[in-house]
Amino acid sequence: MKEKNFQTMFGTWIKENEQATTAFELKICKLKSLSFDSVKEHQVEALVEAKHGYLYHKISDSPIFPGHKTRFTKPKPFDCLVISESKAYVVIWYYHPRQPKEMIWIDINDWLKEVKASDRKSLTEERAKEIGKVIKFK
Repeated sequence: MKEKNFQTMFGTWIKENEQATTAFELKICKLKSLSFDSVKEHQVEALVEAKHGYLYHKISDSPIFPGHKTRFTKPKPFDCLVISESKAYVVIWYYHPRQPKEMIWIDINDWLKEVKASDRKSLTEERAKEIGKVIKFK
């Protein structure tokens, strides 16, 4: 299981559950805890901007090879987007084979508080469930 699989399942879940404009950073964890630095500084900054300020993002152009009609990625929906004063989460799936799937949504503010206050360098599943919201998915 890889993060891209989680991304696919998450996308399906979001469409079925009609989530309003929200910024997400998805992480899959196959260990007992997720390292705090697995959420990179630029990702944290973008989530904070989306929640408390104004995030502008240009969507990269799809790779097209000269002389070929084949595109290797889905055409982009538009050129850019803005997210302002929106919800923003780090979403973690602590992967357990053949177990019900649960994702834990942690608000970016709570993530930052935990990083700052924790004596650890990582976040256990148990602690994530204490500070986040558990959502079951297929």
